[in-house]
Amino acid sequence: MRGVSRLACAAGMMAAVATGAAAQTTGDWVLARYKGGAYWYPGIIQGLSGDRVTVAYDDGDRETLSLAALRPYDWAIGRKVECNFKGAGRWYPGTIASLAGGSIGIDYDDGDKERTNTGRCRSR
Repeated sequence: MRGVSRLACAAGMMAAVATGAAAQTTGDWVLARYKGGAYWYPGIIQGLSGDRVTVAYDDGDRETLSLAALRPYDWAIGRKVECNFKGAGRWYPGTIASLAGGSIGIDYDDGDKERTNTGRCRSR
């Protein structure tokens, strides 16, 4: 789901954000609160059953949760996020500098820069 198909999905989700529509289709790229936590993580809807949705997160985790626990994917250049710098387990605030499918460029608030994958980032 990386590359062009991921970009097309993101474009569709941005349209959904603009119209206020909720993501409800298998294959939609969404943000969800993993295990009900405080942060939103990117993932793709893998399946639907009533109001329950299975999300495959970009970091490889998977979870089934309520449709109400999702929001449309709204990350874009200039958006504030936190990322796991170099995958070392510490999260730092920064701004999205580039975004292409699952690849994300981050300008950290402390001046560092990194190109990583969306599975290492989260938002509030």
